[in-house]
Amino acid sequence: MIRLRHGFGGQGPLLFILNFSFLILLGASVASGQVNMPDPTAIAGTPLPAPELPNAAVSVRVVRERMGNNVAGQEVTLLVGATPRTAKTDAQGRAQFDGLTPGVVVQATTTVDGEALTSQQFSVPAKGGVRVALISGIATAAAREKAAADAAAREPARPGIVEIGPESRVVIEFQNDVLTVFYLLEILNNARTPIDTGGPMNIELPTGAAGAAVMQGSSQNVIVRNDLLTITGPFPPGKTVAQVGFSLPNAGQTLTLRQTWPAAMAQVFVGVEKIGAIQMASPQLTDIREMTTEGGAVFIMGTGGRVNAGEELVVNLTGIPAHSQTQRNVGLALVVIIFAVGAWLAFTPGKAHAALDDKLRARREKLMNEVVALERKRREKALTAAEDAKLQKAAAELERVIAELDRGEAA
Repeated sequence: MIRLRHGFGGQGPLLFILNFSFLILLGASVASGQVNMPDPTAIAGTPLPAPELPNAAVSVRVVRERMGNNVAGQEVTLLVGATPRTAKTDAQGRAQFDGLTPGVVVQATTTVDGEALTSQQFSVPAKGGVRVALISGIATAAAREKAAADAAAREPARPGIVEIGPESRVVIEFQNDVLTVFYLLEILNNARTPIDTGGPMNIELPTGAAGAAVMQGSSQNVIVRNDLLTITGPFPPGKTVAQVGFSLPNAGQTLTLRQTWPAAMAQVFVGVEKIGAIQMASPQLTDIREMTTEGGAVFIMGTGGRVNAGEELVVNLTGIPAHSQTQRNVGLALVVIIFAVGAWLAFTPGKAHAALDDKLRARREKLMNEVVALERKRREKALTAAEDAKLQKAAAELERVIAELDRGEAA
């Protein structure tokens, strides 16, 4: 039986994943490419720089429940210092206030269907303007969505397919001088109702696997017997977590790890603890690189695209030491680097989305980062003409991308 450094079948590395994921994502050098649609409560009332607006202008957009559901003819009050100014929204739900005094602190308010909406206080910029959205009915919409999702989840299972989500990982490390493999899988059901795949999902572990066991945090529908991992359905909406560890005690200096997946794997990620001269290669991994933790531990990280159901993932390891050089406690370091690269390789939160929406979200996050970075720079010193043009272009495209996402969610 394998023993995790923190107890196999106990908390294991997943505890560190849960505790450190947000910290690592904040410190990652490359922004995530897959991010969920922001919570409307985080968007509502938050000022965003708008270099395309006239200087010292504020545009207030009023919508119901989500962007794109505009409220026209709505009176909006902008408190300028201690002086209120009012304007009515146009067909796009926007009320614009021009000719404000740069540096003055303002706050936008309105009342929709008896609900008072208020923005954050913010200063009017000397160059460009600010956009802010006031969104009504957020709590009502969230409650309605939850009720609909709960009702759908209680419906009888219908035939369909699931996939192994992009947050799934294959992690290889040494424990007690033995090569140890962890499958950290998330089985995703993108439907709102339970899905019956026509039978259990069976994953035959690679040749030579020994001591396989299910890790804590897995779904109760996950079992392992000898070298067979079984995940029984029906699969509820969202994700079903399946985490298993096993050892390869007879691994020599070279090893070919072969794994056939019964469902499509949205994205491949393989991480290997680098001990001695160990190297990794795979036809499915399009990007392989080494990364070093602050503690000096080195890991080889490989990522690749989609692997279809029935296809085989092949990982070739060479230079495997007969015995690890040291027995270091790298459980935490391993998870740290996994999640650092998880951001780089398009880390996703819990729900899967359509490929087009994923690309739009990735573009939105990149544009947001560009706009914020340039806006901060402008506050410190004047931008060059090229930087100013870049800021205006990024802000305009950001609004377009947000509108595309709005239309997608409404559909």
